[in-house]
Amino acid sequence: MKFTGLLILAVFYAIYLGKMRLQKRKGIQTDQMARGKLKNKVFYIELILKIATYSVVAVEVLSVVFIAPSLPQVLVMCGVCLGFTGDVLFALSVITMRDSWRAGIAENDKTEIITNGIYSISRNPAFLAFDCVYIGLLLMFFHWVLLIFTIFAITMLHLQILQEEAFLTKAFGGEYINYQSKVCRYLGRKR
Repeated sequence: MKFTGLLILAVFYAIYLGKMRLQKRKGIQTDQMARGKLKNKVFYIELILKIATYSVVAVEVLSVVFIAPSLPQVLVMCGVCLGFTGDVLFALSVITMRDSWRAGIAENDKTEIITNGIYSISRNPAFLAFDCVYIGLLLMFFHWVLLIFTIFAITMLHLQILQEEAFLTKAFGGEYINYQSKVCRYLGRKR
């Protein structure tokens, strides 16, 4: 099970770092989190999110290495499925987003609104992917410390989504509002 947990993490962060590297070659600064911004609400949410995402990865790795699966086998297997689902969702997200993908709000970058592919059924599939990986690993290697870090990271991701939605509404206006009216924040289409 340790190998599976490490594989889920390795695939996820290989996609993340690989995409950042590809964009860097094109002169695109992908990591926009808490960079070059006024010290306002968005800056602090992004800064805390950055701390949360780095710390949860450290706790996940330690949990995979040192914690044996302790939950019922069915929950552990659900965790495996969720973890790999997160990997697939994340890959689809960054591929579909092309060069408009950023980590954080890129107020000065010219990007386009993406509503096709995976974004036609989720406004935030990359964030959903993070949640799937976090919850999957929690189910696989449950520990109270990992639970606390997982809840903290997921909460910060949600706050980041709210900040991004406000920014996208301002940046794309009616086009984004129309998209919001059709596609759910996490998963599904609206009637």
